[in-house]
Amino acid sequence: MKIGIFYNRDQADLSVAEDLAAQIGAAGHEAVIFSELEEIGGVDRLLALGGDGTMLRAAKHASALKIPLLGINFGRLGFLTEFEREECSLAVPLVLDENCARIERSMLEAELNGKTFDCLNELALLHPVAPGKENKVVTISVTIDGSHAGEFVADGLIVTTPTGSTAYSLSAGGSIMTPDCATFQLTPVCAFSMRSRPIAYSDRSELGFSLPQGALVLYGDGVYLGEAGAQDKLIVRKSARTATFLTRGLSEYFRRLTQKIN
Repeated sequence: MKIGIFYNRDQADLSVAEDLAAQIGAAGHEAVIFSELEEIGGVDRLLALGGDGTMLRAAKHASALKIPLLGINFGRLGFLTEFEREECSLAVPLVLDENCARIERSMLEAELNGKTFDCLNELALLHPVAPGKENKVVTISVTIDGSHAGEFVADGLIVTTPTGSTAYSLSAGGSIMTPDCATFQLTPVCAFSMRSRPIAYSDRSELGFSLPQGALVLYGDGVYLGEAGAQDKLIVRKSARTATFLTRGLSEYFRRLTQKIN
């Protein structure tokens, strides 16, 4: 088995990656160290050393190549990682175990005027805040499979996957969804209504949006994607891609949930 080791140079030392590579080699397997995600092709599995941002970026590249991913936390929170930095030696047997448990994490596909973007956590539609301009709420109408699902007066909307339900959406009042749920969630940001609540919907459904005049800013997993307004067509659906995460089991998810998001 050929294992790729990607390390975030701002968070993890090369020596840690080299030590993991030596352990993998001692077990009779091959290891290749990367510091750039664009280089990860040609491996059977990927070890990522960093925080949640590193995991999101690694998952984007690994999912395109259908490479299973395992994370070791060298960041602040590390909710998406399976091991802490002091548990590095425990990660090697798991990444080499051909029968270890895995979670297929669903992703979003956002289509803006025919151009598509894949997101593992969330797509956020936010009212831009700029110096010298009036800061006000926006009105966004949403359809689910063509049926009117609601009109939201808010600072913006978040469409989240189960993976992203513990991130921005949670801070905006959304519910937590376990990563194996076949559900997405629509969460308003600072809604100007006591009746405006998050909506959980089937991940087989397709969202359509009627956007306000003027531009909304779109972010996918925290990365700027562009702007959209009334003249633009935005559709959000389940992506054909999934991100495969190697795991010690779903019970480990609940342990991290109670310890790290509390």
